[in-house]
Amino acid sequence: MKQLLVIALLLVSTVGFGQKLRFKVEGAKDTTVFLTKYYGSKLFYADTAEMKGGVVEFTAKKDLKPGMVALLMPGQKYFEVIYNNEEISIETKGPDFVSNMKVKKSEENKVFFTYINYLQAQRKVATEFSEERKKFKEGDVQYKRLGEKMDSVSKLVAAYQTDLQKNNPTKMVSKLVKMSMDVTVPEAPKDANGKVINENFRYEYYRKHYWDNIDLKDDRLVNTSVFGSKVEYFFGKNMLIQHPDTVLAFAFPFCDQLDKKSEMFKYVVDYITNTYAKSNIMGMDKVYVYMVNRYYCQNDAEGNSIAYWMKDKEKLKELCEENKIKMNLVQGVRPPNISLRDTTDVNWKNFYDLKSEYTILYFWDPECGHCKKTTPKLQTLYEKKFRQRNVEIFAVGKATGEDFEKWKKFIRDNKLEFINVGLTKKLFEDATADPRQFIPKYTTLEALNYHDTYDIYATPRIFVLDKDKKIIAKQLTISQLEDFIDRMQNIKNAEKIFPPDPEEEAH
Repeated sequence: MKQLLVIALLLVSTVGFGQKLRFKVEGAKDTTVFLTKYYGSKLFYADTAEMKGGVVEFTAKKDLKPGMVALLMPGQKYFEVIYNNEEISIETKGPDFVSNMKVKKSEENKVFFTYINYLQAQRKVATEFSEERKKFKEGDVQYKRLGEKMDSVSKLVAAYQTDLQKNNPTKMVSKLVKMSMDVTVPEAPKDANGKVINENFRYEYYRKHYWDNIDLKDDRLVNTSVFGSKVEYFFGKNMLIQHPDTVLAFAFPFCDQLDKKSEMFKYVVDYITNTYAKSNIMGMDKVYVYMVNRYYCQNDAEGNSIAYWMKDKEKLKELCEENKIKMNLVQGVRPPNISLRDTTDVNWKNFYDLKSEYTILYFWDPECGHCKKTTPKLQTLYEKKFRQRNVEIFAVGKATGEDFEKWKKFIRDNKLEFINVGLTKKLFEDATADPRQFIPKYTTLEALNYHDTYDIYATPRIFVLDKDKKIIAKQLTISQLEDFIDRMQNIKNAEKIFPPDPEEEAH
């Protein structure tokens, strides 16, 4: 009995890999071909084999998960098939691989390619009707008749899709077909006079029901381009306003509903996090920072990171430590105050006390080549525009050690009139000896360690704060800063002192 149980377990453990995938491409030359697999909308190499006499065979490996795979041949020619833990034997020939497809073995692909060929045939008919309709005006009888024929084609396809799902309830192809179908959006409700009550009804309905046709509990769908494209569309500019708070308002509820141990959860969280880490839209880094905080740096009931795929614990720890800093530096957050001494090395200044409409928090280094160009320009803006408009500049310069005299000299030589503070040589030495003489009476540990607090890895660096000292912009060039303040203060057609500078933009 025990031996039978062991054999049964072995059989179960081999399901999903070891299956043969055989392809025959008539007329193909002997060459190296690749089996590729989808992860979302991206293709990755899964295996390599030699095609001889037009025939190539792969043995599914353990890491080949159910989903869509593709046979990639020279010249970037490829065709896709469904892999769902079953043996596959398919024959075809170019140039139209799909139309010539003969499925010898694989129930999934028999249904799939019958469906694909049906779609192509119906699309051809609909296209012919559409082209014919272009010959007539919108009000013509023929125009209306051809439109009705196009609608009838759509209804036939919809009926076919419904029957396919009904007749193949356990097959992956059913999930794929349903996922590819858009939800039906009803007409917007109208009042007693026939006026639409909510002009945004159709968009809001579509957004709310966008995922209705997708089985979010089926990890196989992650390995298909259709699911990847669906995720990209929803979280892109086509569906959501690209503002961090808007994206997060939809990202959090969507991710939270998924099984935290599933591949679906891993894919979606990873996609949203990394997409907004690379966004070139100002402020969208907030999405990345908040996603990391919520899903990478929080633990499950067993005390492990929710991001179960993060196997390197040291990298995860480093990521979360860096993210704690970034949480205080995103759009809409009031960053930590900085209280440091000015050039007298006696007077303390902090930006929380400023009553300005906008505050520009500026980090710089008197020895930094780019700072030497940027800082005088900032003075020009302050003198000619910002000061009279109640826009203050709070500049934190590198003033420790030998830089103290260089810092003061640069300020004198360039007649910098805005607020200049720094961690001066004397303050640094005294605070190192005994920080309690300054904390909390004059300053904070965060202010004394402003490089770490504000993640100052390079200079110059700019943050723009509103009247409540919340971040509304950052990492702007001088020309961008000038334009931003003009727009925020609603000064239209304002003459620009500093037009865009390609060199500055590149930096």
